[in-house]
Amino acid sequence: MSINIAIDGPAGAGKSTIARAVAAELGFIYVDTGALYRTVALHAKRQGAETPEQIAACLNTADISLCFAEGTQHVLLCGEDVSGLIRTPEISMAASVVSALPAVRQYLFDLQLDMAKQNNVIMDGRDIGTVVLPHADLKIFLTASPQERARRRYLELSEKPDCPSMEQILEDIIKRDEADRNRVVSPLRQAEDAVLVDTTKMDQQQVIRHLLELCRERLGL
Repeated sequence: MSINIAIDGPAGAGKSTIARAVAAELGFIYVDTGALYRTVALHAKRQGAETPEQIAACLNTADISLCFAEGTQHVLLCGEDVSGLIRTPEISMAASVVSALPAVRQYLFDLQLDMAKQNNVIMDGRDIGTVVLPHADLKIFLTASPQERARRRYLELSEKPDCPSMEQILEDIIKRDEADRNRVVSPLRQAEDAVLVDTTKMDQQQVIRHLLELCRERLGL
C-alpha cells in the first residue's frame, strides 16, 4: 500500500518548495499538480484557445506527462520540457482560469490518481485533500498572509529583468485567492481533517522541519 500526503493552500504559500524538500527527505515522489494546470494553460495559450469550449477542445492535442530526474519533477508538453516556461505570472493567472474548468480537471484527475496509487507521494495543489486524494494518510493546509506570500514571490522573481512590482504581485495574489476560493468546481478550502500550518512567521527550514515532524508523528515515518 502506498502512502499519500496531501498539501493544499493558496498561491504563493510555498507548497511546491516545501513539499519537494519533505518528499526528498522521506524518499517519496513529489507531484506538483499546479505544474500540470500551468502546462494546460501554456498549451491553451499556444493554441490561441480562450473560451471554455476552445480550451476543452485543445486538450485533444495536449500530450502532458511527468518525468523524474534525481527526484526532481519535470513536466513535458508534447515531448518538450516546459518546466521553466510555466513559471511566469501570466501563466500563473491563466492556470487559475483553466483549473476552474470541469473538462480540464477531469483530464488531469486520472494522471494524478494513478501516480498516487503506484507510489508513496506528496502531492500539492488546491483540492488534493478535498477532491483528488480525499483518503490521504495525512492532509496539510499550508498558508501565509497575502503580504508575506507577495514578499516571498517578489524575492523569487527579483533577479529576472521583467520582475513585476511588489504591489502588482500582491494584487495578483489577492485576485488569485478570490478566484480560487469562489470557483464553482473544486474551490480552495481546507479539508475538515487537514492540519493547518500558517507559515507567515516561519522561515523555509522551520516549515520543512515542522512538516517532517508531522509526518513522523502521524504516520510513523
